[in-house]
Amino acid sequence: MAFTRIKGGIAAVRGIAVFGKHCGIKKQKKDLAVIYSEKPATTAALYTTNRVKGAPLLVTQEHLRNQRAQAVVINSGVANVCTGQQGMKDARETARIAGRELGIPEEDVLIASTGLIGAYLPMDNIRKGLTGCKKNLGKHSSDAAEAILTTDNGKKEIAVKVGKCIIGAMAKGAGMIHPHMATMLAFIATDAEFPANQLQNMLRHSVDRSFNMLSVDHDMSTSDMAILMANGMAGRADPSAFQEALDYVCIELAKMIARDGEGATKLMIVHIKNAASQEDAKKLAQGIIGSNLVKTALFGQDPNWGRILAAMGCSGAAFHPSKVSIWLGDEKIVEQGKGKTFNSGKVKRILAADEVPITVDVGEGASSATAFGCDLNYNYVKLNAAYHT
Repeated sequence: MAFTRIKGGIAAVRGIAVFGKHCGIKKQKKDLAVIYSEKPATTAALYTTNRVKGAPLLVTQEHLRNQRAQAVVINSGVANVCTGQQGMKDARETARIAGRELGIPEEDVLIASTGLIGAYLPMDNIRKGLTGCKKNLGKHSSDAAEAILTTDNGKKEIAVKVGKCIIGAMAKGAGMIHPHMATMLAFIATDAEFPANQLQNMLRHSVDRSFNMLSVDHDMSTSDMAILMANGMAGRADPSAFQEALDYVCIELAKMIARDGEGATKLMIVHIKNAASQEDAKKLAQGIIGSNLVKTALFGQDPNWGRILAAMGCSGAAFHPSKVSIWLGDEKIVEQGKGKTFNSGKVKRILAADEVPITVDVGEGASSATAFGCDLNYNYVKLNAAYHT
């Protein structure tokens, strides 16, 4: 690897300061975070493909027309989605207050919100939380990573050093997760310098291999986005090495999200190899991780390989079932489309682990893809049955 993992999360990046605090949207937990760059940053972003989009996302899209930003304000607890003109007004006011407090143009402030759909932001709490916020800024990455969570069980943050540059990131997500994109927010910062178009292409390359290969429950959020800010304070980076490091950062965050899926007990990693095309490989991997029957079998520790083949068959990918071989871990359970005798004790141990790799050889070509998912169990239903109340 051309990079090394370091401590510090998003605040490890030169010129990046953050905070996370409780402003009163939630009863007790932290619910407001700010990311601030000492210098204006070239910024790339990708958004949910859900036709229903939250006001914060729409305002962020407006502000990023010039591909530049200097701050991001994130709140959790209320998503500010389906809130009409009032929601847009609240998102814009949030940017205006943050810009005033940070001494930067409001157009250089991006907005993200996550939480309950259809509820209005308690703007008095937002105003109080942002007043005097510049003095709260520091290397408080852990607090910021905590403040953006909703049903997540834990913080999701990472930092790596690549050459003289650093990439730091934090994310949230546990439910309403499905490719293109999932209900997740990802905030990535770097002190490397890249032109806007190149940065956008790099982000898309990484997201296509991580967040767009991620599924928890086959639902897609109205609020998700991935933002990459590059303030250039460390100068130019080698593009190839930087891309490798950025891919790693995004894939590790995707794994953290899948592992923390609502009610989940284990991470599922599906490797497809020897597919006829890259598109087919992706469809097959996504089809398996998105299958409720595969996910429940994983929870029950049941090596029901027929469900894997069935999920492949309705994925839309072209393949011949008679050529397919499947492994759980390193134990082969299907050969040439038919079940084979396997070590049941070994398979049971593989399925009992908190990380279960599934490998599928399609036998059609040379393309491969990897997707990330989790099991589905009673706790997911229990949590989501009472989410609004």
